[in-house]
Amino acid sequence: MQDIAAHFADDGSLARVIPGFRPRAQQLEMAQAIADAIHGNRVLVAEAGTGTGKTFAYLVPALLSGGKVIISTGTKTLQDQLFHRDLPAVRKALKVPVGVALLKGRQNYVCHYHVAHAQIEGRFINREDVSYIRTISKWLLTTQTGDKAECAGVPEDATVWITATSTRENCLGQDCPNAKECFVMAARRNAQEADVVVVNHHLFFADVMLRDEGMGELLPACNTVIFDEAHQLPETASMFFGESASTGQMLDLARDTRMEAMVGARDALDLIEGTRTLEKVARDLRLAIPGENARLAYEQIIERPEFVEALTKAEDELEQFVEYTESQAERSEGLEKCWQRATELHKKVSGWRRLDQPESIRWVEVFSQSASLNVTPLNIANIFRKQIEGQAKSWIFASATLAVGKNFAHYNGELGLNMLDPQPVTGMWGSPFDYATQAVLYAPKNMPDPNSPDFIDAVIEEAVPVIRAAQGRTFVLCTSLRAMQRIHEGLESRFHRQALDFPLLLQGQASRSELLERFRRLGNAVLVASQSFWEGVDVPGDALSVVIIDKLPFAPPDDPVLKARVEWIEKQGRNPFMDYQLPRAVISMKQGAGRLIRTERDRGVLMVCDPRMITKPYGRRVWQSLPAMRRSQIREEVIEFLESLPAPAVASRDLSATDK
Repeated sequence: MQDIAAHFADDGSLARVIPGFRPRAQQLEMAQAIADAIHGNRVLVAEAGTGTGKTFAYLVPALLSGGKVIISTGTKTLQDQLFHRDLPAVRKALKVPVGVALLKGRQNYVCHYHVAHAQIEGRFINREDVSYIRTISKWLLTTQTGDKAECAGVPEDATVWITATSTRENCLGQDCPNAKECFVMAARRNAQEADVVVVNHHLFFADVMLRDEGMGELLPACNTVIFDEAHQLPETASMFFGESASTGQMLDLARDTRMEAMVGARDALDLIEGTRTLEKVARDLRLAIPGENARLAYEQIIERPEFVEALTKAEDELEQFVEYTESQAERSEGLEKCWQRATELHKKVSGWRRLDQPESIRWVEVFSQSASLNVTPLNIANIFRKQIEGQAKSWIFASATLAVGKNFAHYNGELGLNMLDPQPVTGMWGSPFDYATQAVLYAPKNMPDPNSPDFIDAVIEEAVPVIRAAQGRTFVLCTSLRAMQRIHEGLESRFHRQALDFPLLLQGQASRSELLERFRRLGNAVLVASQSFWEGVDVPGDALSVVIIDKLPFAPPDDPVLKARVEWIEKQGRNPFMDYQLPRAVISMKQGAGRLIRTERDRGVLMVCDPRMITKPYGRRVWQSLPAMRRSQIREEVIEFLESLPAPAVASRDLSATDK
């Protein structure tokens, strides 16, 4: 491998090609550690503070390694940014002839077969989809990739994509009449031939599951795997190493079967009527579960007679549906696929009811329009470790938030990395930002207990003067949707009473990307949000000067998965709070705090309203894990700091509902 340091020098290849590049000691040290791990086929767990430049730190040694590399990111947005912006820039700087490929899950690629059938059936959820399917059909004639993110005329979250893309369940594979022009197959071929493949965590684990089932290898064999945003891996792995059956899957199966029957089995009246019955029992099952956006343990929900009745009907109807689809399976490849899907779904639903594994938990998650029956392993360490052992390749785990204090024991334990021989190498590189002068950590005095009924009102009262001093420019990050709604309502009322003209945005009023774009453009907005804005959000510059966090982000104590994990840890004789709940909260807290300072020029205040950070012994572990900001409990000091910041550049207001 070439000399790493030369590329990161003042006059190195990166500085010559990439505008604004500046050498950072932390970035170079991290890059050298990654190069060593790649050369020695080692496991490296690396935490790099905000501003370190970890993307270039792993791209340079990866592109110089001479082997095949898979880079897995936390989100599709980061995946696109890496592939379309960062990777081309570094490849140009290094002047290396490295082939690169972008590979997403199949639901991101338009399917010729399903678009054609959707137009034939002509059944859409809303009027917009009728127009959208025409736009997609025209775009199909010119697109080279089929990636729906490139179809400018149709929003990525439009419901039409359900009918315009395929899933693992309804893909016909080599039996598809459009197999030769399939975008999914083309993307996979490109990935097989490329030296560097950019995927996301969901796709990576989907491939792991396929390999374990002996169904072939989606991702190419490689020499190095690099996980960016690696703190997300335990949660993602738990989901993929478990099982799930949802009412949405039942509705999709019914829709796809009816579409196939209308084309290839119009005389199969029992089957067509069966699709309508399956839709009804799926919706009845959802209605039999109380609430929405909630998680319920098996023991809770199985005591409800209406749920048991609805589940029994769904199970019986799926069994009947297997017979219907089997009787017609020979008439087309699509109907045969529907029979296979019905068989698998029936197996999962009946298995969820009867399966009782000692190291797994059965639970239900309910949303506004759907519900899922889940089986989740309580410990993924052994499962994940087996994916690493016995493979002569290097594994790099990189994130801004992996350690608690300076200790990686929690993260390594969750993924089973602590059981590897040799042990993983760990490295921590702090942020190059001068937090002591750029930021203040503010813990308001005399805050009530977070469980007190007065707590939310106290948060609002303390937040308003800080927001006023900052002239808006604030994220309010909440630990629950209920707190988010109450804080938004309270701020709206006080803004009105005090004639504060700050645009007040709320998570859910528009997509995340739309809200962020509006927040940046307005310049003096206040955004009240929950979990989805705690990470992966980048607002550099003057538009964001304050991040307010209502509580330490402990998972809800009544969450069924958490309760089961706590009991499992206790049975092992360990302390679940210190070994699991607190480390998880610390990592989440670091993610939320990381929204504040994004460049060397940013200045701002991190306000944590939870008094436990100061009053409880474990609170010390929380603030010691945060960047070394100046600390204060005096409101006047904080207001003086904020009033010294440059005034925001305020854009003209529009009249959209989300800016009220």
